[in-house]
Amino acid sequence: SRYFIPHLLALSTSSPFWHGTNTGLKSYRSVIFEMLPRTGIPHSFDSWAEYVGFTKTMDAVGAFGKRDKVAKIWWDIRPHPVFDTMEFRIADICTSLDDAVCLAGLFQAICAKLIKLRRHNMAWRHYRHMHISENKWRAVRFGINGELIDFGREESVPFPVLAEELLEFVDDVLDELGSRQEVEHVRTILERGTSADRQIATYEANGGDDNREAALNAVVDFLIAETKAGLS
Repeated sequence: SRYFIPHLLALSTSSPFWHGTNTGLKSYRSVIFEMLPRTGIPHSFDSWAEYVGFTKTMDAVGAFGKRDKVAKIWWDIRPHPVFDTMEFRIADICTSLDDAVCLAGLFQAICAKLIKLRRHNMAWRHYRHMHISENKWRAVRFGINGELIDFGREESVPFPVLAEELLEFVDDVLDELGSRQEVEHVRTILERGTSADRQIATYEANGGDDNREAALNAVVDFLIAETKAGLS
């Protein structure tokens, strides 16, 4: 599942501003979060026993503190210590409810497809941590408007192309999960942009840096309206 972390981040980017400044990144929240310990892309484990051994060592040296223990691991993807589920933490905060539901459905579909492959004695290829980190940076910087590396082809590919390939990858599990409509909302995100894209467009449409305070107020108004629309 680690391979898909950058793809999921790109689709959910929503934090281009920091302290009222356009950072030039589509997900500055991801940059801030990685300043904390036990965050970011996890390294792979060959077995559940190896993962449990890692957590026991970290607990023994006091890395987790006295409460919540393994919940103090905040990787982009992790096994949940209580619910026995795989938890995707990579997504930025979607300001559109439809986008959030789409991402949740995509998380589920990816896991279902990987399980299906394993049951047929097939497996998704493991890629180096450094490779995935490069793609994550591209997702942070450009969101859906840039290119990610296809390591099989050994070339950079426009994100919309890779997104369509991801939809094709999970296609055969969507009907069983009952999430086809929700997951195919990916195409709407590609067409009208992520929250980050729309925040930046709102900022620029209201004067941008030349009218900074009013432009930022317009962004806040946009975020409030979009959030309320999802709740109504």
